[in-house]
Amino acid sequence: FNEEQRLPRMLADARTWLAASGLAFEILVVDDGSTDGTVDVCRAFAAHTPELRVISSSPNRGKGHAVRVGMLAARGALVLMCDADGSTPMRELAKLLARRENAAIAIGSRYLDGGTAHGQPLWRRAWSRLAHVIVRRSLLPGIRDAHCGFKLFTAEAARDLFSRSTVDGWTFDLEILALAQRRGHAIVEVAVDWRDDARSRVRAGRDLLRVVHETLAIERTLR
Repeated sequence: FNEEQRLPRMLADARTWLAASGLAFEILVVDDGSTDGTVDVCRAFAAHTPELRVISSSPNRGKGHAVRVGMLAARGALVLMCDADGSTPMRELAKLLARRENAAIAIGSRYLDGGTAHGQPLWRRAWSRLAHVIVRRSLLPGIRDAHCGFKLFTAEAARDLFSRSTVDGWTFDLEILALAQRRGHAIVEVAVDWRDDARSRVRAGRDLLRVVHETLAIERTLR
């Protein structure tokens, strides 16, 4: 949503790495009712990148809805969701592929040994750690970093989980991973390199309360 400024760099990074990897690939961008030039940026990029598909969704419904649309539309045997800000560079996909083994889901983590969170302000680091303590204790035991926006799924797991998901907003990751644990999809967490973007839309007080509220709501729904 409204990512005309950050998306070009991320798309160029994705195309360059994927083309050099030798993998067959497609790049999907789901536009969640943007009011800026996001779609125009994508169309310009698609003019020299035939692997790019743009899916328009309107009106704006939230990150969870947009990711669900993209994951269910993807045609690959493996499906990666990643954020438009490119905080986790595409080269980190190699780590997820190497560590995935037989797991249905490999998720990037800033907080495992070997993971990095460059440039993250102290307040945001503290906020993130507190939010994840709450999530681990109440909903996702064993998961250190549920919110890193870099997650790889087999096509089968993606269809199973995203066809069942209901959360349209920012905490959709929690629902997807909780569903995965309950439905027996193996999850492996992989340390990745991550860099903070100062233009992040995270707001500490408001979003911490939202995480707590929605974590409890997801837990009740699944129970």
